[in-house]
Amino acid sequence: MMAMDEGKVHPLAAVKGFVDPSIGSHLVRIGHYCRAIAEHLGTPADLQRTMLHAAPMHDVGKLGVPATILRKPGPLTVEEFRIVKEHTRIGQRLLSDCSSGAFQSAAIIALTHHERFDGSGYPNGLKAEGIPLVGRICAVGDVFDALTSDRPYKRAWQVDAAVAEIAVNAGRHFDPKIVEAFYGALPEILRLKERFPDRSAV
Repeated sequence: MMAMDEGKVHPLAAVKGFVDPSIGSHLVRIGHYCRAIAEHLGTPADLQRTMLHAAPMHDVGKLGVPATILRKPGPLTVEEFRIVKEHTRIGQRLLSDCSSGAFQSAAIIALTHHERFDGSGYPNGLKAEGIPLVGRICAVGDVFDALTSDRPYKRAWQVDAAVAEIAVNAGRHFDPKIVEAFYGALPEILRLKERFPDRSAV
């Protein structure tokens, strides 16, 4: 796997950013956010590096979801949401055939970053520590960045509101220990958010 230096992401993740340039900075931030959270969680350095390289590929499966659904400005129908949820399985299939350990971790992240600590997530309804650690870390970083970024269906939240949302969902959506690590990493995460601002689609 190619090294990811500073603001660069692996080319497979960058494909998603090429299709939708507004997503490119999101991919960069996610890798750095997840590495910082993993560090404050006290994980080994090799897992921190894995998060930096693998987390940007969390949504690569959205390449298999119609852009008309992904960019829809209003609420999704039940059928549209069913289609969107398949991006987790598509991403896992795209990544799991690669022998690299980082790609294997990326496949796990792609499959599990929408699982919830209370078991109410998708695609498999995993619960608590039954969700792989890399997926639990990415869940927090991904939701924080999604909340604080503009999307076709919403305006960016203020940072304080997004942090409060993460807090209130500890033990429900998120692993409480990872939420605690997120708080420890928050000053660095906010610096990273300023360093890698969103790019507009052209």
